[in-house]
Amino acid sequence: MSIMAAPVRATPISRANAVAKMTAALILTATLVLSIDPVSAAVALAIELIALPFAGLGVKTLLARTSVVWLAAFAGGFATLFFGVDSGATVLDLQVVRISEGSAMLAAAICLRVLAVALPGVVLFATTDPTDLADGMIQRLGLPARFVLGALAALRLVGLLIDDWQSLAMARRARGVGGGMGIKRFAGQAFALLVMSLRRGSQLATAMEARGFGTAAPRTSARVSTFAARDAVLVGGAALVAALAVTAANLAGTWNFIFT
Repeated sequence: MSIMAAPVRATPISRANAVAKMTAALILTATLVLSIDPVSAAVALAIELIALPFAGLGVKTLLARTSVVWLAAFAGGFATLFFGVDSGATVLDLQVVRISEGSAMLAAAICLRVLAVALPGVVLFATTDPTDLADGMIQRLGLPARFVLGALAALRLVGLLIDDWQSLAMARRARGVGGGMGIKRFAGQAFALLVMSLRRGSQLATAMEARGFGTAAPRTSARVSTFAARDAVLVGGAALVAALAVTAANLAGTWNFIFT
């Protein structure tokens, strides 16, 4: 079994309502983007790392799903460290680049904030069935069923893009046109993938219209989206983490509201 398709353990977080997970992630994101300081991000990230083992994902699966987040966070931190605006005392002067206290603090804040914002969203949605999320958005948030079901169908097809890309590469290689890794080869294969995706999307749209997905009449749901005590605890816990992060940053004097 693929790491990306590994099963999710049944835990209170993984069994929480999909809408509750989305709300918790949005609360943390909305709070942490209001300031660029290392203290609030560090507090939020520390609590999130403590909660990660209870998310229901194995270590290998967790690392595989969050690898891009870690790379993006450290890449953003290093770029800010070496090329950010200098302020304060100089820590290291390499002639070509100079590292100051201000750029070092900003780099730490950027790195921590990317991790604190992205990790909860990736982990929570990795433990969420897209169909459960669609049911919750229709039943609990009252969003239009036509829009939600269309987005769900599109999301279900995203995973096929990787398989299509691999199939195209093997087919082109079998015809003797798949050698090398040049821009011309990539562009040709990308165009072929775009054509395949448009054709599949058109066929899917026709099939959904034939099954009545395009009607404006109210639709029923096969599964009822319900809220339980664990959902309230998850949302409340996210709000508490956000409040602790903001309080710690204000007490440390590092809170830097972006709109001031």
